[in-house]
Amino acid sequence: MLLQKSDQIAFRSAVSRADLASCRETLYNGSRTFFLASLFLPRRVREPASALYTFCRIADDEIDVHGGRLLALARLHERLDRAYSGRPDSTPLDRAFTEVVNRFEIPRTLPEALLEGLEWDAKGRRYEDLSGLNAYAARVAGSVGAMMARLMGVRCPDVLASACNLGVAMQLSNIARDVGEDARAGRIYLPLRWLEEAGIDPEAWLASPTYSDNFSSVMDRLLREADKYYRQADMGIARLPAACRPGINAARLLYAEIGREAERLGDTLLTRRAVVPASRKASLVTQALAATVRPRVPQPATVIEETRYLVQALTAHRSPIPVLAGETLSEVAWWNLPERIVRVITLFEELGHFDRDAQVYNGPPGYRRNVRQLSMEREGGIA
Repeated sequence: MLLQKSDQIAFRSAVSRADLASCRETLYNGSRTFFLASLFLPRRVREPASALYTFCRIADDEIDVHGGRLLALARLHERLDRAYSGRPDSTPLDRAFTEVVNRFEIPRTLPEALLEGLEWDAKGRRYEDLSGLNAYAARVAGSVGAMMARLMGVRCPDVLASACNLGVAMQLSNIARDVGEDARAGRIYLPLRWLEEAGIDPEAWLASPTYSDNFSSVMDRLLREADKYYRQADMGIARLPAACRPGINAARLLYAEIGREAERLGDTLLTRRAVVPASRKASLVTQALAATVRPRVPQPATVIEETRYLVQALTAHRSPIPVLAGETLSEVAWWNLPERIVRVITLFEELGHFDRDAQVYNGPPGYRRNVRQLSMEREGGIA
């Protein structure tokens, strides 16, 4: 279901400018990487994504930063209950988040998955192997990728799997970045079996974290897994609507670079947090735009087994996906060259879909609209 201009105005009326501004400010202060990437998303996605991601960010902070973790978790479940019943708390975030989950009909399985992962954090859960770590990453990050895909109108299972893969990859990069900070807080996310195979006793290491060749091999192993999932995510990014590719490509490149920066820090990683310099961020954003112009050839993504239930939650949700009507080329400011380039690419893609379908299908006048709709559904978009 494509929401037209009047519905777009209704969305922005339901979510006030002040509420959206509050969400954006929270992201700017607490999630700079996502905030930067979101600037390259079309407004129809950026606005609901800001509310969605802010809820995820605040939920993580409630568990990770503030005291009384299990009590904080119970409060988050209450807020989720009220959001899905249409009776949000009277805060900018809760009002905006409620409008998003109800208007876009986001299956509750997805935010519930996030809260389950945060519960594992609250209980200090550790992970024996990669499968256990992936199960955690699927909940705290793969679920976010799945919800973002819903906002973009994605319905193709392969593309949804790629979105979850991207979330898992980003979480593995974050674990690499925060390994020293987590160790000082008595937390460890690295698979225990990997440490033991490298000759490292997890408890002894936590008591006195040290960077060694053996520990470096474990970090390399973690980042190689992340790189594999990033490559798999590339396949799905190429099949997103053209207007969404720059922002998602930017997020993919920026988070992957966090892992590269962790590698560069070497033995100082345990005492310093890996931060991507502003100059490199600018270069990566430029690459993201170039990748939009020359997308990779789409291929089916391998589903990470631990994310399968997230993909199934979305594919089983058969109601039409509401997507806010996008800006036309004439509505994009003349100086906004990246956005205008994306709009032109979108127009050419629309023509390409139409021409291919016209060659395959023949029918009476008026039938071409139905052909176009079938084609878009096949490609994972919205007619």
